[in-house]
Amino acid sequence: MARIALDAMGGDNAPTETVAGAVEAAGRGVEVVLVGHPEVLEAELAKHETRLPIVDALEVIGMGEDPARAMREKPGASISVAAKLVAEHSAEGLVSAGSTGAAMAASAIVIGRVKGVTRPSIASIFPTPGSPTIVLDSGANPDVKPEQLVQFAIMGTVAAEVLLGIEDPRVGLLSIGEEKGKGRDLEREAYELLEQAPIRFVGNVEGRDVAADKSDVIVTDGFTGNIFLKTMEGAAQVIMRYAMEAISGLEADVQESVLPALGEVRRRLDYETYGGAQLLGVKGVVVIAHGTSSRVAIANALVMAAEGAEHDLPGRLAARLAS
Repeated sequence: MARIALDAMGGDNAPTETVAGAVEAAGRGVEVVLVGHPEVLEAELAKHETRLPIVDALEVIGMGEDPARAMREKPGASISVAAKLVAEHSAEGLVSAGSTGAAMAASAIVIGRVKGVTRPSIASIFPTPGSPTIVLDSGANPDVKPEQLVQFAIMGTVAAEVLLGIEDPRVGLLSIGEEKGKGRDLEREAYELLEQAPIRFVGNVEGRDVAADKSDVIVTDGFTGNIFLKTMEGAAQVIMRYAMEAISGLEADVQESVLPALGEVRRRLDYETYGGAQLLGVKGVVVIAHGTSSRVAIANALVMAAEGAEHDLPGRLAARLAS
């Protein structure tokens, strides 16, 4: 599989969980390069009796730091070094569970944007009935213009084809009603443009429509998308908690028969199943993982990045946007 650079120092659980996830992904065929403090990473690898290539990066950009300023002051930060590997074609993609802002800044500045892309977008995958749904933007761009939502729709269409294997994906515009005139000026103007775009536009969709399999791609601004994403994650946690409470009073043998099914539901609802979100619109595959990612999420994020690189996701995005 493709060679992926891992910001091994990024995230709340780094480097223990990042390195463990890298080891698991390597076992699944991903060629992983660890980026971070060599002595720290060597010590973690020793726990697994495994060797992986390490690229030195002695600095880390913290979650609370200003991304642009930190990149200037810490040129040797792990996320910057990982992005440089992609820019120099020493790696085909990168994964980071560190600062989202730093990952976005490093990707846009060091790797560079795909020609014609005005705003890279974070595309998150939701485990919805039928087939998963890609939602973008889920946090990169709080304020957008109507024409940028059209660009998101095109990028999301390509991502659904490459990552989910969906032919001719359906694209919906997130709004407060299905009717064409619903929403703010942003949604109303974007609707007109999306009708003319080279995509399969199915009109407005509401938040509840995610469970109704009405679209494969949903586009919105990053402010709304991020709230939507976190609300869905919170709802999934509440559902699982209620389910566990409901069976806690059942007989032991009944619990034993029900738990496997609940475990499968939990797996499908868990964000770690996909590992992270794709940053679309840059000249390399970039997967941004949750800051709290475990080794399972890191491994899945690395596999996702490798699959995106093998299918040349950035190249296909560039070709589609240029057509």
